[in-house]
Amino acid sequence: MHIATAHLKSVSCYSQSRYHQTEKLPKELADDYERRTWAERLHINKDGNIFIPPMSFKHAIAEAAKFNSRKIPGERNATWTKHFEAGILVIDPLVLPMKKEDAEPEWLFLDSNGKRGSGTRVMRCYPLIREWKGKVEFFVTDDKITKDIFTTYLKEAGMYIGIGRFRVRNLGFYGRFEVVKVGWKTA
Repeated sequence: MHIATAHLKSVSCYSQSRYHQTEKLPKELADDYERRTWAERLHINKDGNIFIPPMSFKHAIAEAAKFNSRKIPGERNATWTKHFEAGILVIDPLVLPMKKEDAEPEWLFLDSNGKRGSGTRVMRCYPLIREWKGKVEFFVTDDKITKDIFTTYLKEAGMYIGIGRFRVRNLGFYGRFEVVKVGWKTA
């Protein structure tokens, strides 16, 4: 097993859309509810800091491997997809030096049921983080994945896949990141 320590930095804004079940107050209007609860869509740890969930990075790199579907040299038509889906683990979130109050609200006119083109639109408010950076530890349990292959797919995850709400892979332009450097050690 290897541990890849990736130093990442945002290239575009990042937005979260965590599901919450905050109850509406009696006679509260939909806009008032959005205004009161938009920050509930953030991932917040016990210390009050915003964090990026570990699965965001695991899914991004696995999706990059699937998206590019490069063949493994010497293995006929086998691609890297299954190796990145099963052979990468991210345990710890990327904790940002930001609190709930540091995020800004972004008001959007969106489809009410979340399906594009459904016809009914409403105002929704999501938290926006203009920039972030930090270190993410990836546990690489599949020995087929080398540092070069890992770094290639992580860079592509930052360019073509992204993380969070309205990320690149979901026809958006948020959540893009660059790989500043990658440390690699055998565990």
